[in-house]
Amino acid sequence: MSHNYLIEVGLEEMPANVIDDSIQQFRVKTASFLKDNKINYDEIQEFSTPRRLALLIKNIAEKQDDIKVEAKGPAIKIAKDQDGNWSKAALGFAKKNGVEPDDLTTTTVKNVEYLFVKKDIPGKPTKELLPEIKEVIESLTFKTRMRWANHSFEYIRPLHWFVSLLDQEIVPFEILGIKAGRTTRGHRFLGQEIELSQASDYEESLTKDHVIADPKKREKMILDQINEISSENHFNVEIDRSLLNEVVNIVEYPTAFMGGFDQKYLEIPDAVLITSMKDNQRYFYITDSNGNLLPKFISVRNGNKDHLENVIKGNEKVLTARLEDALFFYREDQKHSIKEYVERLKHVNFHDELGNIYDKMARSKKIALLLADKLGISAADRADLEQAGSIYDFDLVTQMVGEFAELQGVMGEIYAKLEGVNDNAAGAIFEHYLPLSANGELPKTVVGSILSAADKIDTLLSFFSIGKIPSGSNDPYALRRQTMGIVRIMMQNHWDISLSKLLNELFEGNGFLIDPAGLKNNQKELDSFIRDRIDQNLADQKIPNDLIQTVHKIKDLNPTKIEEACLILNNHHGDADFVEMIQNLARVQRLFKKENPKDFEGKVVKQDLFENDSEKSLNEKVESITTSWNQERDLSKLYQNLENMIPVIKDYFEQTMINVDDQNLRENRYVQMTSLLNLINYFGDLTQIVI
Repeated sequence: MSHNYLIEVGLEEMPANVIDDSIQQFRVKTASFLKDNKINYDEIQEFSTPRRLALLIKNIAEKQDDIKVEAKGPAIKIAKDQDGNWSKAALGFAKKNGVEPDDLTTTTVKNVEYLFVKKDIPGKPTKELLPEIKEVIESLTFKTRMRWANHSFEYIRPLHWFVSLLDQEIVPFEILGIKAGRTTRGHRFLGQEIELSQASDYEESLTKDHVIADPKKREKMILDQINEISSENHFNVEIDRSLLNEVVNIVEYPTAFMGGFDQKYLEIPDAVLITSMKDNQRYFYITDSNGNLLPKFISVRNGNKDHLENVIKGNEKVLTARLEDALFFYREDQKHSIKEYVERLKHVNFHDELGNIYDKMARSKKIALLLADKLGISAADRADLEQAGSIYDFDLVTQMVGEFAELQGVMGEIYAKLEGVNDNAAGAIFEHYLPLSANGELPKTVVGSILSAADKIDTLLSFFSIGKIPSGSNDPYALRRQTMGIVRIMMQNHWDISLSKLLNELFEGNGFLIDPAGLKNNQKELDSFIRDRIDQNLADQKIPNDLIQTVHKIKDLNPTKIEEACLILNNHHGDADFVEMIQNLARVQRLFKKENPKDFEGKVVKQDLFENDSEKSLNEKVESITTSWNQERDLSKLYQNLENMIPVIKDYFEQTMINVDDQNLRENRYVQMTSLLNLINYFGDLTQIVI
């Protein structure tokens, strides 16, 4: 017989951004609960609204499966005494397993006969096990939690009701004095309490009471309604997926409607209008066939069409007030020059211990120009970089950004263009904020990429210089995201820049660092921190961990070359000769587990000490490959050259003993190996590769 089990958690309105994660967590933990209790089922259907998390477990088994248990006891030779009576060991084994001694059997294992017990254990009824699902509900975790009333218990929002129905029967449990039953609740304003006769009635009963419990169906309703409005009016509605998902999770019964605002507000830049509608009011904005913004919007109410005209007027009034402020700020901001705004940055703190934004901007500009010199950018790009680097944070003190913080950079670009700054330099003002998240969009222009990297480098070095180093989940200044941005920008643009060498130049230069001495004290932690971000980037690319650990050991902190080395190893991992190559190159690296290669650096190989042709062949190959590398710095070619050199290396090890008693010969051979080691080390510690 088919059975269905419904479990619903009813609470006060949850924030939209936690609902998807919460219902998924609820489903996963419930599935684990059922598995642990050996309860079979066909499917778990999810339901979620701002006021409820619910699961309908379909075709759940009536009881656990019966199982057969077989347990090994003591050896037969100690199970009975000389008179054939059961020993204490045998009696204890039988008692432990709930059987009579005469019910025990024997089985031979590795030529030794043992007592065994074989018994059938009937499965427990599901309804006796399900009350423990309360532990699943109590175990749900949330980023933010709250307490209420006199309870010490914490949850995302106060709990109000539970439904727990196995078909028509209540499965009892209690949390905080709230007993599970069969009563759910309809829409807060349009519905009422609903007595469910059976679990399978859940979705249909709620629908009748103005709750669309399935979020996928709510999404379809919203899209269908928006499409109907746009088709009737012959315009386009921009569907932002994140906004759509948020709207789905703030309503239980969606009804879309169209509103509008005065044409005069189209004077405001589109970015401001869209932010006002999308981010602040959760409206979908509307464009014509040419992509031009129209003075209209679509919103979604949590309810039906009753009194919709009042809802529309209310939404229009709220938006108009916000746009009136935006128009005022926009006009007021233009009364002041960029130069004035830049001057104001001298009075805006970057951090109490790190001075003001003006000084930070000056440091970042110096770093940006140093990067530009290393990259050899065009004169035009350099001029744009100088201009953008001198002003890029000016919009932080505008009224518009003061009201709409999410528009920093966006307004900087807009105001810069209004003052005659060219598109390339103005665009860099916006792009220097990118990426906005660890995996977000990167700057597209040369100037924007350099300025973004420079600003993030200054931020990273400044906080490390005062010991503000992230630990665990604590990262108040988002240094992990900033550093990931640096790494991704360098890799994306294939910048062959050593951060190790760059840092040394910043130490030696004037005005690059706010606290060189403080940074020196944390230089080791800084190196490790950056390498961890490189590791994470490679892991995000699905690179095997052993290869990531291999390139983690590359001495020079050059993100582009580290990534390139890792990708080369990964791409060749399946080659027929890969294992042989790695074994031989790793053998060279293992030679230096007890020797310091620095002891042999700078010394010249003495060819007059060669005792066989393999030494000469190896020396010629190493010199040739080293020359090629120094000229081209081509890792793919270096890999190919090392691969082609494997027969020479094998021949060398077959004919040449390195650790000989003659100290002159020994040193000369280690000098040879050091030259080869330096080439191999561009791919990291190959002994880490699992082969």
